[in-house]
Amino acid sequence: MKFRSMMAAAIGLAALGAAEAPAQSYPSKPVRIVVGFSAGGLADQIGRLLGDYITRQTGQTVVVENRTGAAGTIGMDAVAKAAPDGHIIGIVIAGQLIVNPFVQKSMPLDVLKDLTPVAAVVDAPQLIAMSTSVPAKDIKEFIALAKAKPGTFNYGSAGYGSFPHLSAAEFARAAGIEMVHVPYRGNAPAITDLIAGRVQIVSSSIGSLRAGIAAGKVRVLVAAAKQRLPFLPEVPASSEVGLDYVMSAWVGAIAPAGTPKPVVERIHALVGGMLKDAATTKVLTRFNLAPITMSQPEFTAFVKGEHAKFQGIVKAAGVEPR
Repeated sequence: MKFRSMMAAAIGLAALGAAEAPAQSYPSKPVRIVVGFSAGGLADQIGRLLGDYITRQTGQTVVVENRTGAAGTIGMDAVAKAAPDGHIIGIVIAGQLIVNPFVQKSMPLDVLKDLTPVAAVVDAPQLIAMSTSVPAKDIKEFIALAKAKPGTFNYGSAGYGSFPHLSAAEFARAAGIEMVHVPYRGNAPAITDLIAGRVQIVSSSIGSLRAGIAAGKVRVLVAAAKQRLPFLPEVPASSEVGLDYVMSAWVGAIAPAGTPKPVVERIHALVGGMLKDAATTKVLTRFNLAPITMSQPEFTAFVKGEHAKFQGIVKAAGVEPR
C-alpha cells in the first residue's frame, strides 16, 4: 500500500510539473500580437503597449501584426487558425466577438469555439452625443423632443450593422423613440457631420468626440454606463435617467482554442501586469480608458454573456447578415 501511495504521489507530481512547464518556459520564441485594424487605432495601441510590456518582462521579441478587413474578422480568424501555444495573441474590440457573428453572412470561424478569451483589458463606455443645433439641453429634453417628432432626427454610424449603429439603435429602443439611421464608412465621417449638424445623434466612445465637445458643437447627453464617468462627471449615467442601456466597446485579449491553461494564465498575468505598469497607466489616462479587472474564467463568462446579449440587440434592430 505504501508503494502504491508513493507511486500515486510521483505520478501526481509529474502531471503537475508537465502542466507548469509550458507556463515556466513561455514565451520560448518571438510573440506575434494580431490586431484586426490599422495602425494607430485603439486595438493597435493596446497591442503595442502589451508587446512592449512582454518584451520588458521576458526579453522576447514581440511583433504587432495588423491584419485588417471585414471589421476585424480577418485578424480574429488568423488567431483562431494559429498554433495554440500562446505565441500568437489577438487584441480585439468588443464588436469583433459579439457583433460580427450576427451581422456577417460569411463568418470563417465560431468565436466561442475557435478562440479562448484570455483577459479583459480596458473599458470604453459608449456615449450618446448630440449636435448642439438641436434645441435640447439634456437627455430628458431630447427624448421628449424625439417623442413629439418621431422620425425627425437622424443618427449617424460607422456603417450598417456596426457597433455604433447597434449602440444608437439600442439607445432609441431603450428611450422609446424613433430615429432614422444614416450609415457612413466609419465613425469619423459620421462625427464630422454631427459637428456640422447634418446628423443629430451619434454613439461613440470619448476619443472621436473631443474636438466637437471642445468646439461647443457637440453635447454628450448620457453615458451608457452604470455610473458616471470620471472624465465626464457632469454627464449622467443611463441608470440615473431610467434607461436600461449599458454599452461598451471594451478591448480584450484572445488566443487560439486549445491553448494550454498554464499558458493562458501566464498571458492573463502579463496583461494584468501591463495594466498596473506606469507607462500603460499614463497612456490609458490620456485616452480616458479604464482597466478592467476580471479573472480569466470571469472574462470567458462575460464574453458569452455579451455574445448572447448582442444576438438580441441585432435582432431587435432588424439587422440582417450581409
